[in-house]
Amino acid sequence: MRPIGVAVTASLLAFVSAGVALLAVAPAQTAAPDWHITATIAESCSCTVACPCNFGGSPNRTPCHGNRLISINKGHYQDVDLAGVAFLVTFEMRAWSKIYVSDKVSDRQNAAVEALLPIAFAGFRSGMLSLTKAPITMEITDSRARFSSPDSSVDMEVMRGFDGKPVKILNLPNAAYQDYTQFRSVSHQHMSPDHSFSYSGTNGFTSTMDVGSRPAER
Repeated sequence: MRPIGVAVTASLLAFVSAGVALLAVAPAQTAAPDWHITATIAESCSCTVACPCNFGGSPNRTPCHGNRLISINKGHYQDVDLAGVAFLVTFEMRAWSKIYVSDKVSDRQNAAVEALLPIAFAGFRSGMLSLTKAPITMEITDSRARFSSPDSSVDMEVMRGFDGKPVKILNLPNAAYQDYTQFRSVSHQHMSPDHSFSYSGTNGFTSTMDVGSRPAER
């Protein structure tokens, strides 16, 4: 019969060896996805000009209804090229959102947009009622911005300040609101069986959004 100490030592070595073997075959922790987008943002909401939310405040009119267009100029999610992808988010702030992805995107691009929502657009994803492919129209110039989905539409005109130049706001505290140009809505609406709203003369803007899992190369 082996001494008790020898038996315990042998058992401990076997346990440690088994643990090392399990660690060797255990899958590595899933790496965070690699992504980056540079997009043009165009939005109108029900706040009066200028919307305090974009300055880190709260809406000056509640409920706050909005339509936001995200048009990706360049970008990727993992190995999926997102250049040319556009989607429109119709929402009531902190309550619900409906997301319309352009019907021109591929299935892989659509899946990439879905994967990006909780990362780059968490506020819209948390209250999402639907995500559907739909025709998206958009026309954005220095003086006018128009965009629509089957249920939502926005027409807004640039606000002009000193010497007739567009009103610009610099360095707002959100990566989505850079190169910000102030607009005012001509019409801003959504009509569907479960939700509807319609406004005119409310806040609008265009901006650049440049965000990703790693700092953008300059």
